[in-house]
Amino acid sequence: MSPVRRPALAGAYATFVLFTAFAGQFWRNLLGWWGFGAAVAIVVVGGILLIVHVRPHWSWRRTPTSTFAFLLLATASLAWSFYPGATALGLAICGVTTFAAVALVLCLPWSRIVASLASAIKWILALSIVFELWVALFVREPLLPNFPDFEVTGEKLPMAFYWSRGLLLHGGPIEGIVASRNLLGMIALLGIIVFGCLLAAGSMRRAPGISWLVTAGLVFALTRSSTVILVAAAVAVALVFALWTRRVGARHRRKVYWAAAGVLAASVAVLVFSWNLLLQLFGKGEDLTGRTDIWASVIELAQQRPVAGWGYVGYWVPWVEPFKDLAVRKGVTYLQAHNAWLDMWMQLGILGLIAFAAIVIGALWRSWFLAVDQPRDVAGRPIPYSAASLLPLLVLVALLGQSLAESRLLIEIGWLLLIAIAWATKRRQWSNDPLPAEPRPARSHAVAVAEPPTSSAATPPAPPAPPAPRPPAPQPPA
Repeated sequence: MSPVRRPALAGAYATFVLFTAFAGQFWRNLLGWWGFGAAVAIVVVGGILLIVHVRPHWSWRRTPTSTFAFLLLATASLAWSFYPGATALGLAICGVTTFAAVALVLCLPWSRIVASLASAIKWILALSIVFELWVALFVREPLLPNFPDFEVTGEKLPMAFYWSRGLLLHGGPIEGIVASRNLLGMIALLGIIVFGCLLAAGSMRRAPGISWLVTAGLVFALTRSSTVILVAAAVAVALVFALWTRRVGARHRRKVYWAAAGVLAASVAVLVFSWNLLLQLFGKGEDLTGRTDIWASVIELAQQRPVAGWGYVGYWVPWVEPFKDLAVRKGVTYLQAHNAWLDMWMQLGILGLIAFAAIVIGALWRSWFLAVDQPRDVAGRPIPYSAASLLPLLVLVALLGQSLAESRLLIEIGWLLLIAIAWATKRRQWSNDPLPAEPRPARSHAVAVAEPPTSSAATPPAPPAPPAPRPPAPQPPA
């Protein structure tokens, strides 16, 4: 294989991995479970080939040990699982997702991962618009999957069973190729974050970048997802505080943190005293579209095994107890707790919550300081901030906001991005590479958590005088 083609193939593989993690339901609806299995096989084989070819350097100091602690606990739950077969299946799926995330981080620079993330989002947004337009113009009625995993009897089915409801020309809501307006809305929000950061950093050409930013905003609006609107508000608040922290500098951050605490307290007060008004504003019933009933059922189940849970399963499997009838609403059996934290408590108990929180807190801590600390070059001299260094923080805030209403942080793209950010920021913490304000050449698509440039033109030589020592980075939890 030509050395010139290897980076392109690695980027294409990364795009396919991220696309599959985002749009697993697309493969299942289009090609069935066998087709989805083939896509997963490509992910696994491609990851193995990538690792064999790159032979990445391994350093325990640059490895988040919290990931291994969680995986060990999940594996150990086979010993007490109420559904060992489902636990084994869930562990296999979790293992593949974790392997794919770690393979990308170890073998590719973060700049290539972000470029592939942008490409995967572009594919999903474009295909979703074309798909919804085709359903609206030619099918003109709700469309079922090619390979439904339910019985089609000719009677009226719940709308949640359909791939698309064909409402594009009516202003939505649309489900896109991923068959879920909440998931499509989240993908559009991540697109706004990624395209916006790359545009602001100068790592994306202006005209195409603005076009994709508008496309993501349009899809975001057409999904009409109340959940994602609230998540977008949380992302906006995080962005404001990150930029404010950059502006005031390291010596005056305390007032920013006090202001953040005040905003958090005010938000809780608004939720408590204006709950019914908020429900009316977003067109939700008192049960939050059935979520409160699901939460009550999951809490009741978790309280029966509060310490170690019922056994890891990831995405619920409908053929085993207690998931058969745990969350049924209007004829639809839901296979998640619609809250990642309650889901984790039910599956792995308090021990699982601690292990899961360790991954999240470590990744969030490192992403925050990556976003707000003054970047320095290899000589220890301060250089201007880059907008791209905000990307890991904003993506993680979006995932955490979604985790309060969905359990997707535990599966597929949610888990993959969480592990990728946790590992990438940990590796960045122990390296001395600069955080350039200027974009690298177009082939690299510069972002903040990238590997150090190898070109002598990209990094200025150190001055003759000894450089000032670089201040120590804050030490996050594992």
